[in-house]
Amino acid sequence: YGSWGLFAAAFLDSSFLTFPILNDLFVFWLSVRRPERMLFYATMTALGSILGCLLIYLLAKKGGEAVLRRKARPEQVERIARWYERYKFLTIAIPAVLPPPAPFKVFIISAGVFQVRLRHFLTAVVLGRGVRYYLVGFLAVRYGEQGITFVSQNFLQVSLLAAVLVGVGFLLLRLASRARTARSQQSSS
Repeated sequence: YGSWGLFAAAFLDSSFLTFPILNDLFVFWLSVRRPERMLFYATMTALGSILGCLLIYLLAKKGGEAVLRRKARPEQVERIARWYERYKFLTIAIPAVLPPPAPFKVFIISAGVFQVRLRHFLTAVVLGRGVRYYLVGFLAVRYGEQGITFVSQNFLQVSLLAAVLVGVGFLLLRLASRARTARSQQSSS
């Protein structure tokens, strides 16, 4: 089903079902077959995933604490709560970019339960999922079918690169936000 199949699979994976690494493989496979459409494939997958995450976030915001307690051990919930207090953005963005077995849905549900602001949530998910699927597409176009071998042999390095890209994106967003705040303070003085 091409890009619409990617969208649907990513939406379902990020919301009610779980298809570990399937979306990555679909983006990779389709991008190898049609490299000129890689941006479209990555975009549709990221968009489906973002909307699925948004649905779970909104449901968790309405009353997901019981679900969170079933999906995570009490010590995990406490640790996640501390991370949200200190690093709201990174607590969502880093798991969003990491491949399975990273427990991404626990972080999405936690964001809703802990009432993370929608703007912070969406920014982190868009950046994390965008980096993940565009990186997969890039590796597919760059390395072709050998890319699977490359990723499996360099899994840690690829994951770290993705996490660093999210961190850099976070820093750029923070700098832009500070610059905007400084400009608005100067204009109001």
